[in-house]
Amino acid sequence: MTQPSAPAERLPSERGAEVGRRIGVGLMYGLWKPRVLGAWKVPATGPVIFAVNHSHNIDGPMVMGVAPRPTHFLIKREAFVGPLNPFLTGIGQLKVDRAAADRTAITRALGVLRAGGVLGIFPEGTRGEGDFASLRAGLAYFAVRGGAPIVPVAVLGSAGRPGRLVKALPPLRSRVDVVFGDPFDAGDGSGRRTRKALDEATERIQKQLTGHLENARRLTGR
Repeated sequence: MTQPSAPAERLPSERGAEVGRRIGVGLMYGLWKPRVLGAWKVPATGPVIFAVNHSHNIDGPMVMGVAPRPTHFLIKREAFVGPLNPFLTGIGQLKVDRAAADRTAITRALGVLRAGGVLGIFPEGTRGEGDFASLRAGLAYFAVRGGAPIVPVAVLGSAGRPGRLVKALPPLRSRVDVVFGDPFDAGDGSGRRTRKALDEATERIQKQLTGHLENARRLTGR
């Protein structure tokens, strides 16, 4: 007797992500003054990974709103609470359990790339200084396994006042810079997916992202 096939993983909605992008446009431009540099560098088609520095909760919505393509971000499951759960899911965002190997999130994220979409990742794993000082291997895994170029994205001016335990929002109508960098490949061209290959890819990625952030700061005067 033939066993029934497992149901296919449901991909996050591309249409929903476009709705999220439009909501982000209204909110971000309504509350602050985004200045977007280098958006033309984002490939117009095909799989892409946005690697975004992370110093405040508005970084994700800001990138969603100003990016030239709809973006599916990997977002910690703790954010999917109450009415935010159906809302974030409806706008094509991906829930991920950071405390374990979340196979559902991994499968859906790879599905986004296989479908030629844009996956957004905070490679530092959580909010910090936003300087790419500590990267997790997940970004290298998705880039190598998904065959997608990485576009570094620096968000500058979102952290509000420094030195506070809970970072304040940037002042209303203040300028927030979003700088897109040149796309690059994380792998070495061999197609290897071993732990050693991913560690080497992570080192290459960190060098590229740190260089982009330094260049973005020079460019914006931040």
